[in-house]
Amino acid sequence: MEQGREPGSNDACDVLADEVCALGRRAGLDAVGIADASPFLATRRHLEERRSRGLAADMQFTYRNPERSTDPQRTLSGARSLVVGALHTPAPRLQPPEPSEARVAAYARDDHYGELRAALREMAELLVDQGWQARVVADDNALVDREAAVRAGIGWYGKNANVLLPGRGSWFVLGSVVTDAPLPPSTEPVRDGCGTCDRCMSACPTGAIVEPGVVDARRCLAWLVQAPGSIPVEFRQAVGDRLYGCDDCQEVCPIGQGERSEAGHESSAGADVPAIWVLEASDSDLLDRFGRWYIAERDPRYLRRNALVVLGNATDEDPLVDALLHRFAGSPDPMLGEHAAWALARRATGKLVAP
Repeated sequence: MEQGREPGSNDACDVLADEVCALGRRAGLDAVGIADASPFLATRRHLEERRSRGLAADMQFTYRNPERSTDPQRTLSGARSLVVGALHTPAPRLQPPEPSEARVAAYARDDHYGELRAALREMAELLVDQGWQARVVADDNALVDREAAVRAGIGWYGKNANVLLPGRGSWFVLGSVVTDAPLPPSTEPVRDGCGTCDRCMSACPTGAIVEPGVVDARRCLAWLVQAPGSIPVEFRQAVGDRLYGCDDCQEVCPIGQGERSEAGHESSAGADVPAIWVLEASDSDLLDRFGRWYIAERDPRYLRRNALVVLGNATDEDPLVDALLHRFAGSPDPMLGEHAAWALARRATGKLVAP
């Protein structure tokens, strides 16, 4: 995605900006844009206001320290510019998982952030070679990646609070290079393409999108399967077959339908994980495979908790699954024992049950 430049900018910086953006695209980025590095004042107000309303639940991330995550100067003193990149992630395949298979959200199936950081580092190295300072930030709580992307003219905020790219939707991961190079920013923001569409809001399984662009983390499945403690009983049926993440609000978005259709029946390695394997695997095996995910307290028991809920929601009649659930119901771990008991009752009645 080629971004325009502001008129009257320094010729040498114009050339450097074009070189950096071209390098990012050669490194695999699907879109590159540039923004100024002034503080995200409105974003800071939004974070603080939503946290005060309880909408952040126990999430930390950029909510932990809004002063830091909305000010590029906290990442690099003297920062003048942000070079922002977007990397495509595969849209979900069209066919659902098999019974007792646990689903993984598209952005988490492979190490897409690793690929993104590698491309951002190439741009940062070019800036350093030219005598400037540069720091890479992506999904590390140092900066609100979405606001940087909107400022850089890469996309707009959808009603589901994701950044949507024109014609391609939100199937992307985002990150930035913070630099003291005075690069000319992209000239025009991307026009809001949502219009009156609110499919993402009505499709959310738990009604977590409480107003356009505002998500209540206390109801959001993507957060609930990451959060510490027990999954609230009232949301366990909605968890369905999800082991990690939730794509529902993206799947229904008409802006991203082309991406999903093109994915079709392509290889979906990493899309499904056997829930039984998650319960039987060792801690080290789970961390070796999923350690790049955000796992509460870095404790694999939370992946097992999610797998127990997945099996409780499975529709198959499998005595091996029931035997495994009975074993976990007797676990000395109260959280796992309670989720296993819920899963057994759910499979027996087919209804939402209390613990």
